[in-house]
Amino acid sequence: MSTPAPRPPVGPGEAAPPFALPAVARPDRLVTLDDYRDQSPLFLALMVGLWCPFCRRQLVQLAAVDQKLKALGVQSLAVVATAPENAQVYFRFRPTTLMLASDPALATHRAYGVPKPEVTPALLSEMEATRINPFGDAPAPMAPSQLGAWMQQRDGYQPTPSDQGDVDRQWPQLKGQFLIDRHGIVRWAYIECATEGLAGLGKLPTDETILAAAQSVLNPH
Repeated sequence: MSTPAPRPPVGPGEAAPPFALPAVARPDRLVTLDDYRDQSPLFLALMVGLWCPFCRRQLVQLAAVDQKLKALGVQSLAVVATAPENAQVYFRFRPTTLMLASDPALATHRAYGVPKPEVTPALLSEMEATRINPFGDAPAPMAPSQLGAWMQQRDGYQPTPSDQGDVDRQWPQLKGQFLIDRHGIVRWAYIECATEGLAGLGKLPTDETILAAAQSVLNPH
């Protein structure tokens, strides 16, 4: 699976690239990395647009772990790759406690080196041959495109014109999560498909994995 990117993914020990993104709740306000510097560690989740049924499910999971992270003194920020007004419509009907920022151009993904696979006949063939069931609720493992369609129908999600533009620009962008200490240094990172190949599509690290990483940031040896 070819995964060209402007740079390799940011890893532990590296300085977290700065960002300044519109807050979904208040697009006139920018959320920046400096907001967290010297205040608290940050769990940063880089998602794609709301067109992605995997991301919509993962945002629910991230909201649950966010409460556990806050109890430890760790803040969370999920970056959704769609315009603030499109995200506002979605979250008006599906409220979340997550702090959300908007980055439809995927500039933060590029800065953090989260790969976007090159679309080739070999990749498309491999995707059709891969069977996944990352949330465990499908009747059987399916090809990613089939599972996505099944989830869309089950969720009853109606794509917007903005969603289609996001798909055209973004697919097949992967996702990543990073734990950044209060000094702006990445201490832990998880990149979708980095260890399992396409079998890892749609998977998030477990709550236990994220919380253990947070504990290691808060209590370094």
